[in-house]
Amino acid sequence: MADKEQSSYGHVLKYISIFGGVQTLNILIGLVRNKLVAWLLGPDGMGLVSLFNSTINFISQATNLGISFSAVRHVSELFDRGDEARITRFVRVVRAWSLLTGLVGMLLCMLAGPLLSNFTFSWGDHTLHFVLLGPAVALMAISGGETAILKGCRRLKSLAVIQVVNVFVALLLSVPVYMFFGQAGIVPVIVLLAFFALLTTIWYSYRLYPLSFSGAYGILGEGMGMVRLGVAFVLAGVLGSAVEIIIRSYLNVQGNLEIVGFYNAGYMLTITYAGMVFSAMETDYFPRLSSVGDDRVAMCDMVNKQIEVSLLLISPMLTLFIVMMPIVIPLLFTDEFLPVVGMAQVAVLSMYLKAISLPISYLQLAKANSVGYLITEAIADVVTVVLVIVLYYNWGLWGTGLAVTLSYLADIIIVYLYTHIKYGYSISLPVVQLATIQIPLGLVVYATTLLDSPVFRWTLGVALCFVSAVVSLTILHQKVGLWNALKNKLNKKLHRDG
Repeated sequence: MADKEQSSYGHVLKYISIFGGVQTLNILIGLVRNKLVAWLLGPDGMGLVSLFNSTINFISQATNLGISFSAVRHVSELFDRGDEARITRFVRVVRAWSLLTGLVGMLLCMLAGPLLSNFTFSWGDHTLHFVLLGPAVALMAISGGETAILKGCRRLKSLAVIQVVNVFVALLLSVPVYMFFGQAGIVPVIVLLAFFALLTTIWYSYRLYPLSFSGAYGILGEGMGMVRLGVAFVLAGVLGSAVEIIIRSYLNVQGNLEIVGFYNAGYMLTITYAGMVFSAMETDYFPRLSSVGDDRVAMCDMVNKQIEVSLLLISPMLTLFIVMMPIVIPLLFTDEFLPVVGMAQVAVLSMYLKAISLPISYLQLAKANSVGYLITEAIADVVTVVLVIVLYYNWGLWGTGLAVTLSYLADIIIVYLYTHIKYGYSISLPVVQLATIQIPLGLVVYATTLLDSPVFRWTLGVALCFVSAVVSLTILHQKVGLWNALKNKLNKKLHRDG
């Protein structure tokens, strides 16, 4: 039993580390690419890239019916049963729906070209640009379906390779094109990147399940359960986008564009950083949770272990991030963004809470409870808007950071009460014990940032970061035999070098 326990913790740790590392690499290469693209295209060109990408992403999300997410659940269930015949059949269902939604998205982008041009731009006619971007929407939808197949079948290493290859392709392709063609290369680059992303994905998915057109009659009807869950996921995403629009509009009216820019920078720093650890959730954790089915004990155990490992990994990083924020922000942006420091530091505390709430919220999606997921997300969105409005009015930009943290606290309460009543989920004692150690440590680290003396502020902050790291490493050693694993790797390397 102890070996099985260690293996389970080890699995979660392994794939959080893999995809966290991939995410870190993506961010670093993305920073290099953004610097080069900004140099080649200038502010106007960067603005064009942002507008085109945000528009086609919106159309893609609005038309793909969430298949890239919802298909994972059913494929995962069939994969765990070992039912190859039904998996092969359902793969055809996923591909049929992906192709259909891709074509619909492409046609919508092309037909709505004039409308999108007028809505997005106040100058020139960009209708042709949106017509030419239509194929990118279709390619993204098809890639999403193939990615869902790989996730459901636990091809996690393949997915990691795909992410790394795509980010390198983006760097190697976009820079030369922009160098020779300038802003005229923006639309071709977006389409080409979507095409290469599809190629790298089908390289793995078609080898796993070759493309087949046999037995296609009536195949769309078999995917209605997947579509219903996907639509709920899309609607939740639309609500989230609406919340961000409302918040930014409010900050622009009550403050100014500079405040909106500060809020964007602080929010991006917090969420992007957390993405390093949380990126493994959808790729590894969601398929495994979906496969548990009606086994309540296994379900609770899996959720709690995911929370434990997430907290153990992210807590030392968060304490360090809080302490280093005055250095990180000027490094990534400019000294003009230093007013963001206070807001970002208090917002970082929300990531402790996200490490708890996110694994629990996936329960509803794993159970295909689309209505429950949509309701809890809608309540959380309303709470977020109210908190930002009230706290910005009282405490300015810092208040928006506090609002982000308090909104995640509200999210934990809402999601936990719902899943406890609906599915009998309960937080385990180890999770409670870990949270009562690491979250107060994070709060104390934040408190040190308010000290007037730089010497005490930095000394205490760094010391507490070390304490948080020691706590996490000690518990990880107990859970997964971390020291033994590291020792074995070191011995193998020394033996090989010797």
